[in-house]
Amino acid sequence: MPFVNRLQHWAQVQPQATAVEVGADRLSFAELRDRAASQVGVEPALTALCLPNGIEFAVAFAAAVAGSGVCAVLDPGWPDAQRSAVEERLRGYVPGGVIAGSTRGSRGETGAEFVDGPADSVFLLGFTSGTTSLPKAFTRVRRSWQYSFDHSTGFFGLTRADRTLVPGPLSASLSLFALAESLHAGAAFFALPSFDVGAAIACVTERRITRIVSAPAALRLISERGLASGADGTALSGIVSAGAKLDAVTLALVRRWAPNATVYEYYGAAELSYVTAAALRPGDTSEAPGRSATAVGRALPGVDIRILDPDGHEQPAGVPGAIFVRSPLVSDGYAWGDDGEAFRRDGDWCTVGDEGFLDADAVLHHQGRRADMIITSGHNVYPHEVEVAMQDVPGVRTIIVTGLPDPHRGTRLVAAVIGSGEADAASLRSASATLLAGPKRPRAWFALAEAPVTATGKISRRLLSQWILAGDDRVRHLG
Repeated sequence: MPFVNRLQHWAQVQPQATAVEVGADRLSFAELRDRAASQVGVEPALTALCLPNGIEFAVAFAAAVAGSGVCAVLDPGWPDAQRSAVEERLRGYVPGGVIAGSTRGSRGETGAEFVDGPADSVFLLGFTSGTTSLPKAFTRVRRSWQYSFDHSTGFFGLTRADRTLVPGPLSASLSLFALAESLHAGAAFFALPSFDVGAAIACVTERRITRIVSAPAALRLISERGLASGADGTALSGIVSAGAKLDAVTLALVRRWAPNATVYEYYGAAELSYVTAAALRPGDTSEAPGRSATAVGRALPGVDIRILDPDGHEQPAGVPGAIFVRSPLVSDGYAWGDDGEAFRRDGDWCTVGDEGFLDADAVLHHQGRRADMIITSGHNVYPHEVEVAMQDVPGVRTIIVTGLPDPHRGTRLVAAVIGSGEADAASLRSASATLLAGPKRPRAWFALAEAPVTATGKISRRLLSQWILAGDDRVRHLG
């Protein structure tokens, strides 16, 4: 089961309570239950759900995963050609090539019971990010989300009384899970028609939001605007940095704006779900400002971690290698696009190619993804290592490191910053010479007018490279 039976439960216990609100539109638990139940098809089918943010998304998703249904959640921001290619591949995935509800989420003739399906059956096809190539599609069984709900609601403190805002697109995996876990817990879930910092601040204050789940880049923008506008963030009791650790500046902004909130950071991946997590309680200064920028917390209950070298030997504490995870939360792998690298199994152990180490206190340190590794003049450099080392340099608010083609080095390491005006090429080069080994020092520096982020609010190194190569006016060469 993912959450349908629980939605039925809450529709009986608190029928008029808010289940989902997006902009000016609202559905109570009873209304969501009734509308979703009316769309459940008689025959199990795969629903290709491609909708913008709105209450119709929640209705269609709940209907699509009821019974033995399978839902493929497509990003409505994909180019037409990419969406068509995915839909064509989905037709081949479903027996008989049947695919329904590409815009509405309906599965044809209604009449099936609105209940959860078998725990070991696939209910979700999610997709890796991509802008041009066909995204990989990974599968999840209902049981994996049930385990995830049990762990996430306990660790992150989600209760029936919470009111959660997710400012990003509902098609993103972190948003989708936050919606489902709120419905599972009987909590109110809020989203925006599209990402807008002012609308997010207004929602927090007007709708009495207690909890925000968001990517770090969006959290920073919201906290900055909240502080600048004087908007009250004291009612927030929890802020979840989804999928990535907050840099020191963003953490400070979040804690100033929402001083009563516990700040949760977790490491995970769409294919792995939650792996590790850490919580900074209000007033806790034990990890700031000198906290390790690579530490991403200890393993969540039921999750085991080990670090392996390229030959498969387990590494001792402090020695880096590939991060392998054994957990009931992981996906079943890929429906298509499996290259053996992005997600790999070795018996019960899985990896997405991330590198890191466990310290003597069993805290995981995440150094970056092998796929992000840049080979420059024969040296392996993880962009995350450079960003962590330089993030506290005076005048630097945000730093993003990427690689550009170079006829001599193979790839040239470059960095772009969003700063306060104090950072120039000379000071940045001087700082990098002090903080970084020679091969890890960027060979060129750029200033950014805005951060290169994806539709889900994540920093994109690939997009930065594209901006630089295209001479985009959001990038200025410093030297």
